[in-house]
Amino acid sequence: MSKVKNYLGKSSMLIVLVLVMLLFEALIRANGSGSLFSPANINNFISQNGYVIILATGMLLCILTGGNIDLSVGSVVILVGAFSGIFIVNMGMNPYLATFLCLAIATLIGAWQAFWIAYVRIPPFVTTLAGMLIFRGLALVIMDSKNIGPYPDSYKNMFNSYIPLPSKEIDIDGVVNYIPPQPSETLTVSIIFGVVVCLALIIAQVVSRIMKIKKEYAVEHIALVIAKLVAVSAVVMFLAVRLGENRGVPVLLLILGAIVMFYAYFTQNTAPGRYLYAMGGNEKAARLSGINTKKMMFFAYTNMGFLAGVAALVSVARFNQASTQAGQGFELDAIGACFIGGASAYGGVGRVGGAVIGAVFMGVLNMGMSILGADQNLQRVIKGLVLLAAVIFDVLSKNRKQAT
Repeated sequence: MSKVKNYLGKSSMLIVLVLVMLLFEALIRANGSGSLFSPANINNFISQNGYVIILATGMLLCILTGGNIDLSVGSVVILVGAFSGIFIVNMGMNPYLATFLCLAIATLIGAWQAFWIAYVRIPPFVTTLAGMLIFRGLALVIMDSKNIGPYPDSYKNMFNSYIPLPSKEIDIDGVVNYIPPQPSETLTVSIIFGVVVCLALIIAQVVSRIMKIKKEYAVEHIALVIAKLVAVSAVVMFLAVRLGENRGVPVLLLILGAIVMFYAYFTQNTAPGRYLYAMGGNEKAARLSGINTKKMMFFAYTNMGFLAGVAALVSVARFNQASTQAGQGFELDAIGACFIGGASAYGGVGRVGGAVIGAVFMGVLNMGMSILGADQNLQRVIKGLVLLAAVIFDVLSKNRKQAT
């Protein structure tokens, strides 16, 4: 029983997320506004919140180093988006080459800020606050305060296409026509995708459990593991069917899955990933134990720049333009997702999975209140209260542990 209570305590945010989803579903149905879980809404949810998940993943690494944050990610998004517009729309550059250049620029921007933070020891808050002003101003100068677009289909399809892809057919006049897949084909491919994901999760859980037992680590009760796998598999298959009833599996979902899995593995199963946690626990002790804390801090903020570049490319593909309003508030969404997902304001505590749950939670709040027609200002109030409650819970929990 104590193990079950401990597991429920660790999964409290996930439980709250499920309850909030069910609450919005009941309210939306009662209001006659459809369903929160309709295929179109699920598809829109992924496209609208993809950037939050990407940025929250990078922001978590910064927070782990000691509660540090990056206030410049929204400005990096608009600047990288501006460069993509210039390269692809204005110069007609190959979209793949332009994408590579944009990611390289984003990484260099991250490294620029990381240098001042890690080696000159300027506080991250000050450095990234300056970056927030510099990069947004530079982007507006480059764009001449005008939106750049539209983007060619070859670029948009890199992020906005769906699996299965349309089939290409050339008629007798040499004209290329794209024929969308049949609904039955879309549903079948989506279900197969869901089954593959479920099998991968089961295999990963089994392998992880075997390795822990070999190393004589503590493991969860087998019944709890099975229950968790059944619940997760049910959710995956539900989403797969819903996506199959719409347009199929979004390519963006595959990108998000790859990013989340890579950084989850990196933070939990590699030495550099564990160094980030050690720095958050006690940076001085980590340094004395042989960890190159400057190098790890440099990595965290350089990586944040790279992921901000990915978020920028996703955003411009979604809106089909590099907008002068892009990136506003993105840093707050990413920070909020991390803290709501269980990251500690003091650093050293947090998981990529938790950041994803936090991002989904904020996305559900936004979508649910929008469907219900809630005022935008009221939405900001509620999101602010939720963020404050998450940080208060973290502080109180830390104080309670110190007291005992």
